[in-house]
Amino acid sequence: MSFQISRRHFLAAMGAGPLAGSQAFQGAMAASFKNDPAPSLAEAARRRGRFFGAAIRMDQLDADPDLKDAVLHECSSLTPEIHFNWNSFRYHRNSPWFEHADSLVALAEQHSLHVRGHSLLWEQTTPRWAIKELKRTKDWSLVDAFFKEVLPRYEGRVHEWDVVNEPIDSERGVNGLRTTIFYKAFGPSYIERAMHEARRYDRKAKLFINEYGFDYDNPVEEDRRTYFLKLIERLKKDNVPLDGVGVQAHLDLSKGPFKPQVVRNFLKELRAFDIDVVITELDVKEHDKGAPLPLRDKRVAAEARSFLEVALDEPAVTGVVTWGLSDRHSWLEDQSKGLPPVHKAHKINRGLPYDAKLERKDMYYAMREAFLQA
Repeated sequence: MSFQISRRHFLAAMGAGPLAGSQAFQGAMAASFKNDPAPSLAEAARRRGRFFGAAIRMDQLDADPDLKDAVLHECSSLTPEIHFNWNSFRYHRNSPWFEHADSLVALAEQHSLHVRGHSLLWEQTTPRWAIKELKRTKDWSLVDAFFKEVLPRYEGRVHEWDVVNEPIDSERGVNGLRTTIFYKAFGPSYIERAMHEARRYDRKAKLFINEYGFDYDNPVEEDRRTYFLKLIERLKKDNVPLDGVGVQAHLDLSKGPFKPQVVRNFLKELRAFDIDVVITELDVKEHDKGAPLPLRDKRVAAEARSFLEVALDEPAVTGVVTWGLSDRHSWLEDQSKGLPPVHKAHKINRGLPYDAKLERKDMYYAMREAFLQA
């Protein structure tokens, strides 16, 4: 199953309930960081001029004080996992909803944290009513109204916006671009149009395009890198307001081995466009969940460390964000329905810094050392 399909199913499941299968772990204590004299991930990153953050959901933080404590201890940046998407703000056309988005921004301001707005245009999180209307009318005013409602509301409070999310498709796209509802309604120039529109409504935030599938040495990802670079070249040539790109970095142990020079060359080419690069959705998908837990954790940590050593060696990389902080809420979690809790816990993907009990894993220490040694 591809990343695209898996993530869509994940987002659908998230809408069904606030904790989505993590109740078995809610009583766990997370005291490992409270008396730790070593720097947090945020502090380790700050010492090398970067920020560290995680994707979060306010409903999960409100329900889980230990997770909230860990996030506030480790992060200098917050990314809304789902609540800044169009179908969160306007699931029903005539019923705007900003509660969790406003709460996230308020929490960030209370603790002087950076906020990444994720994401404005992504077909998978476009409301059904908007998709139907775009198919019928091809009317840009729908996009304009959404941008006008959201961007000024958070101007000066959201520091970076993923304006266009996942526009590349090297296998089934047209000239490397995914044929989304926006592409079909407005053609390839929808990307430029969206960037200009975002700048019109927010003069302060940095504007990004966010994409996945750049991390491994295989023909599909080689094509994805090539098409993405061509897109960025075109946008910069046409003076489109583009301040940075997001490299998602959903690492996958089934795709290895990781070859540092591949990512190093790609990041160097991005740097030539004089834009910021943020690692926006770092996690590691396991390949063998049947191995002993210590071995699984070592494999995950080694992959994350190998990637970060390359990424943090690149001056254009300004920050790193993990897609979640704890396996407790990872979108890669295998729900393992029907299994008793002990087996269910064993099947959870262990691809984030904290495990499902909110204890630090090898990946955490590998990331901290990568920051400190960058």
